[in-house]
Amino acid sequence: MAQTRIIIVDDDSLIRMDLRDLLQRMGYLVVGEAGDAQSGINTARSVRPDLVIMDVRMAGDKDGIDAAATLTAERLAPVLLLTAFSDMELVQRATEAGVGGYLLKPFSEGELRPAIEVTLARFREFQELAREAQDLRDQLDTRKLVERAKGVLMNQLHLSEEEAFSRIQKASMNTRKPMKAIAEAILLSKQISS
Repeated sequence: MAQTRIIIVDDDSLIRMDLRDLLQRMGYLVVGEAGDAQSGINTARSVRPDLVIMDVRMAGDKDGIDAAATLTAERLAPVLLLTAFSDMELVQRATEAGVGGYLLKPFSEGELRPAIEVTLARFREFQELAREAQDLRDQLDTRKLVERAKGVLMNQLHLSEEEAFSRIQKASMNTRKPMKAIAEAILLSKQISS
């Protein structure tokens, strides 16, 4: 099984070093480090890690939550936030940013490993849901195109709905092209002939 590839983002170099050592002892692979939020985003874009562990409060224009929102929006990697602060405003912002995990400092190895694994599992679930949603959108788009194409065939060739569908289905099988492609071709030919 491949090692989990992690980027550490914290403006304190000693914390980064301690965290890197702890992660390596735990069997994780640290593939990048950054001292500010924007550098963390840039590193994640180039390295494509499995996880980003990021401090909330850092020097610079962005904090860890802002960076987490960017990483989540770009679907680069899940983010586990580390912070010494537990106020509800930060927790709310982290939730809205799509943060996968939130761990209070100081923490132990026994707390870090479950936080990492839960964050990774949530991200995988999110990715699977996003794939399922995209598949459903594709199916709906195909269904709409096929319905429109059936209407064209029914009007042009005076076919029943079943006959029109059967022709689209048969053309799909004969050409080994998806029904969506056949429907698009029918609709395109109607546009050209109009």
